[in-house]
Amino acid sequence: MPVDPNAIVTWANVVTVTRVLMSPVLFALIPDDGRGSWVALVLWIVLCGSDGFDGYLARRHGITRSGAFLDPLADKVLVLGAMFTLVSRDIFWVLPVAIITAGSKGVSMPASRLAKVKTFAQQWAVGFALAPLTVVDHTWTFVVCMWVAVVLTLLSGGQYAWRAVKGTL
Repeated sequence: MPVDPNAIVTWANVVTVTRVLMSPVLFALIPDDGRGSWVALVLWIVLCGSDGFDGYLARRHGITRSGAFLDPLADKVLVLGAMFTLVSRDIFWVLPVAIITAGSKGVSMPASRLAKVKTFAQQWAVGFALAPLTVVDHTWTFVVCMWVAVVLTLLSGGQYAWRAVKGTL
């Protein structure tokens, strides 16, 4: 049964709000010793995976205006919150995170395929920075993913700007 597009309480929104509420738990689990955490990594994977699950629920039962607002907000809270926590723990360098943050500002609009790939690269960067095996011995994994995410952020922003100029948003 389709939901009213004006509905606020939907299963998809429950999943989205849960992702936002669990984000501070994740941030608290990120250790400050630079050694990673399996618990934080598993929670990160669950929270990132829940983004796909709430999208599935929204497509199946109907997209709502509240969900269209909440979902990108939840993505930003989760990804940027984790990145800034990693900056505060001296794992991520602040420059790429600042560029990604600047690229995340703006109005909420449906994500392009490039924007989804960008988000995926950001999620991988955080995941590799949380994984004990890569954060200690293979730092290049999260560093490369982070800079790929920066490039994709700039390209995605350029794509949105181009569409805005052409009037095809």
